[in-house]
Amino acid sequence: MHGKHGIVISDGFHLRSYRPCVWKMEKTLNRIHPVSDPEATYFLQVSWEKDLGTGFGILLSDGQCAWTGTVSEAEISREAADMEMNRGKYVEELKKALIAGEESAGKYNFAISRDEENMECHFSYERNLKDGSFRLGSLKLQKVSSPVEVVKELIGYCLDCLGKLQAKNEHLQKENERLFSDWSDVEKRLEKCVEAKEELEADLYNRFILVLNEKKAKIRNLQKLLNEAKESPADAKCTRDSIATTQMATGRENYYDGSTDEESENSTQASLPSGKGNQDNNSLQLFTVHTGNRKCSRP
Repeated sequence: MHGKHGIVISDGFHLRSYRPCVWKMEKTLNRIHPVSDPEATYFLQVSWEKDLGTGFGILLSDGQCAWTGTVSEAEISREAADMEMNRGKYVEELKKALIAGEESAGKYNFAISRDEENMECHFSYERNLKDGSFRLGSLKLQKVSSPVEVVKELIGYCLDCLGKLQAKNEHLQKENERLFSDWSDVEKRLEKCVEAKEELEADLYNRFILVLNEKKAKIRNLQKLLNEAKESPADAKCTRDSIATTQMATGRENYYDGSTDEESENSTQASLPSGKGNQDNNSLQLFTVHTGNRKCSRP
């Protein structure tokens, strides 16, 4: 049973819908110059589905006539086997020769030969080597009955590509403007961050200077106290030594004074007569005193 968008299969209990896989046709259009006539210009369009290795179609035109042909997947495998080349590597060579275009210019050659009536065209493509070249493939192309339609198709393809490129360019331009705007905003924010950073650094530096000066003052005070604490025991020792020296000197002076007094007393006692002599001496002194106070008369 066919549905609107695919095939519907029923097992009596459930309905399942399957959509066929439709691959989008890929196309490329390149400008080539045949080896036999480098001044001539041909337009080569290659089309394929899914991958070039599954087969591709070729449309060749010189602007007045057009020829078309196809290369199947079996023919690709046969060509790779004939050249004893890995199939994947051979397909990569085909991509470079037929799709890369200007990127592979000079690395690949194209040969084009037509009959007198332009009914058939033999088209071949080769890979250049240092010592020569080897053929990658060839096929016979059949003339298109309406080349004008082919030229229209090529022009339409070019216009489609041009439109896509313009749309992509506009999108990239808008994206570029958006990125430039974001970049400007980021730059302004960065400038503000730099200014804030500089202000913060200046503030932190000033605070650091204050703290550093306070620490230096505290260190100086502690150093002063430490020096004073070291000097105090020395001063106390000097004071004790001075007091002891003074006491010793005073004791010696007292000792010498005591000896002198005793010696004086001994010398005085030795100079005076003992007993009656002393009494007579005293009487004489008293007499002298009394007679001194009055005149002495004769009897």
